[in-house]
Amino acid sequence: MKTDLAAVRGFYRASPFMVDLGIEPTQVGEGRVHSQLALQPRHHQHTGQVHAGVTNAMADQTMGAAAQTLAPAGRWVLTAELKTSHLRAAKGERLHCEAWVVRAGRTLSFTEAEVYAVSGEQRTLVVKASATMALVESKA
Repeated sequence: MKTDLAAVRGFYRASPFMVDLGIEPTQVGEGRVHSQLALQPRHHQHTGQVHAGVTNAMADQTMGAAAQTLAPAGRWVLTAELKTSHLRAAKGERLHCEAWVVRAGRTLSFTEAEVYAVSGEQRTLVVKASATMALVESKA
């Protein structure tokens, strides 16, 4: 996959679930992707904080996109293992995720991410995540 913002935005738009959530990539580099989400009431659970499924999906997609930037032509990245640690309740105006590849291999890549809740100028780390991504042959 080309390592530019337009290509990664296309990668996100190809996932209907990401479109439904409203998560968009904002910055791309080789093995690195940043994404953001403007929070809406539909992203919250009954306690008023962001649902863990939203932060998990954001971290997962952003780590997958980071791994995809390093994947050889004809290979897609799929999550083989995902671990998230929720450090505190996510509350704010938006979420910001930073993901990077720790090690890119021929069949597996190891990635990490951090998700921040943002209110005005204040950023609070709310999730640390890691994932093992499998590189599989594209059928397209």
